[in-house]
Amino acid sequence: MDLNILIGGEAGQGLKTVESLLTTILFRQGFYVYSTKDYMSRIRGGHNFMEVRISDKPVHGPTNEIDVLVALNDESVDLHLQDLNENGVIISASAHEDRRMERLPAKEIAKEVNPRAVNTVFIGGVIKVLGLALDEAETIIKEHFSDDKEVVEDNIELLKKGYELLDKAFLLERPGRDKEMMLIDGNSAVGLGAALAGVSYYAAYPMSPSTGILTYLARKQEELGIVVEQAEDEIAAINMALGGSYSGIRSMTGTSGGGLALMAEGIGLAGIAELPVVITDVQRPGPATGLPTRTGQGDLLFAINIAQDEFPLMVLAPRDQEDAVYQSFRALNIADKYQMPVIILSDQFLGDGSKTINEINLDKLEIDRHLITEQELAENGKYKRYKMTEDGISPRSYPGQFADQVVLIDSDEHDELGHIVEDAEARTAMVDKRNRKLIKLIKEDLQEPEYKGPEAIDYLLVSWGSTCGPLSEARDLLAEKAQVGMLAFNDIWPLPVSELKKRAAGAKVIVVEANTSSQFAKLIKSETDLSLFAEIVKYDGRPFVGKELYQKIKDEVM
Repeated sequence: MDLNILIGGEAGQGLKTVESLLTTILFRQGFYVYSTKDYMSRIRGGHNFMEVRISDKPVHGPTNEIDVLVALNDESVDLHLQDLNENGVIISASAHEDRRMERLPAKEIAKEVNPRAVNTVFIGGVIKVLGLALDEAETIIKEHFSDDKEVVEDNIELLKKGYELLDKAFLLERPGRDKEMMLIDGNSAVGLGAALAGVSYYAAYPMSPSTGILTYLARKQEELGIVVEQAEDEIAAINMALGGSYSGIRSMTGTSGGGLALMAEGIGLAGIAELPVVITDVQRPGPATGLPTRTGQGDLLFAINIAQDEFPLMVLAPRDQEDAVYQSFRALNIADKYQMPVIILSDQFLGDGSKTINEINLDKLEIDRHLITEQELAENGKYKRYKMTEDGISPRSYPGQFADQVVLIDSDEHDELGHIVEDAEARTAMVDKRNRKLIKLIKEDLQEPEYKGPEAIDYLLVSWGSTCGPLSEARDLLAEKAQVGMLAFNDIWPLPVSELKKRAAGAKVIVVEANTSSQFAKLIKSETDLSLFAEIVKYDGRPFVGKELYQKIKDEVM
């Protein structure tokens, strides 16, 4: 069973609330859920739509086919009717000349009870069309509107009215799950990973589509003792985060492409001052304002070359919402261990999309701050913030940790104590010291990409970040026609190459990514001697779809 529900309307009609409630209801019913949002950069008007894909098996991305079209306005029918399956259903307040039409006069119904709750009528109608019971929906309504008893009663009444007016079109059985799972969007997943890692300070300026991280942590700040600061701009945000890091607390910021550009000098400061900080870039198409509410992967090469000159830096990209929790946690540990900036490359598709995931395994998560202890200080003698070490990692303290020690950092080139220097020998030695960190990182903490497929393959698909889910679905379909393997990269810079070289031997390599110029393919070519068979790109601001990728690869590449 695999069904897709599309909710269409205009900004201001409450689509997000409908999607959120419906997604939660269907998740609680036991279905695997994947929801995506396609919305315009405006407060009112325009055409927005959200899709909720449900299955009795795990799903990893969106689909272009529609089984239930919930049209909050007439335009939604006109725009999406062509994608409605032959046995699909339209739920609309207006009558349309289509045999699949189920009219639901929601405004007329809601006017008698509570006009502001009109969309709850549609939710009741969807549940009936799916052939499901109302019990879980009533529970979710009570939870969502718990602050107002009268509003709860109105919404439940309208839920039932919508349910009673329509007929069953599908007879879905509640699937059983053999383990506890959770439903989360990618931005919240990054925030959750940071919270689990002990982040104490999050400073950011609201910028779509990264704002969800800020709002998630803001909601949790009193409960978890986190300071969340809305900065006046992205330059302030990165420097506030660096100030937090200097003071000894785990600090983080988040933004999108244009904001990352403003943070470039601050990230360079983190590099030379050896201040740990994590920056999440929830990518959107650019340049400049670009498409502020759409998705893309165009910031990759910019991220790995973020500031002038060279310094140790790590860039990683979560594959999905579950992976985002672990990679966010990991990023904070790596930043502290190597005293350097770590950039997480997410995107709108991942950040705004929700997915059913496994419960987080807390046994896999261990916080390691890598701050110097009193015993280590005694063994080292005089505290040198930038002490020359074999692995390039110097002892790190924070102001006030030890009463008789001065913690001095500098944005100019400096000696071991942090004093400014300009002589050639000291400069060369300090650059070499910083760069030795990457040798240790590559040896101890770099993750090879995850492989899926048989050992002997004819084709090797390569993804990075959020393209993993749709490409994985495409691989499953292609595997019926050929021997196809797939690599899904988390770590982008430094680039792990061992597994790539191993799997690419004798196979035709196909790289799939959401940018104009095949940036990851360029990175592979610059770091290896591999020849790539094909590069598939998409840069219209919309995410990849598994079946779409399957068709393109089958028809144009194989």
